[in-house]
Amino acid sequence: MPKKFTASAKQWKPDPKYKSKLVSKFVNNLMWDGKKTVAQQIIYDAMDIMQKKVADTPPLEVFETAINNLKPLIEVRSKRVGGSTYQVPMQVKPSRQQALAFRWLLAATRGKKGRPMSVKLADELLAAYRKEGTAMTTRENVHRMAEANKAFSHFAW
Repeated sequence: MPKKFTASAKQWKPDPKYKSKLVSKFVNNLMWDGKKTVAQQIIYDAMDIMQKKVADTPPLEVFETAINNLKPLIEVRSKRVGGSTYQVPMQVKPSRQQALAFRWLLAATRGKKGRPMSVKLADELLAAYRKEGTAMTTRENVHRMAEANKAFSHFAW
């Protein structure tokens, strides 16, 4: 059977403005209908807004710190044992941590209505940078659920 093509981290190209692969990956997650330039403009506008609000820290550093703050360390996964389904807390792989952080950030941003996307994104990134906001609440709920189901951790194998 021929080897199939898989997207790998080696093939990602950094974004043109900040030369960051993390920003490039976030652009791809934000993008709808293949409109990459629109997604890039939204992120760059959000970075400019963050630059004005947090003058002492570069916007790329704020972005990276916000994403790192949103990454979950542990989550619950369903495990069927002996006819019963348990919510078993398990560690999260780094690639999934990043994907969940992006997903929660975008869901929180898209959930707010009435303002331009770049403004909503900047606000949510700054909130995550300060360890608050809707996306951070989602992360805390995941951690709380894992803590509550710690009794079933012996099913994690």
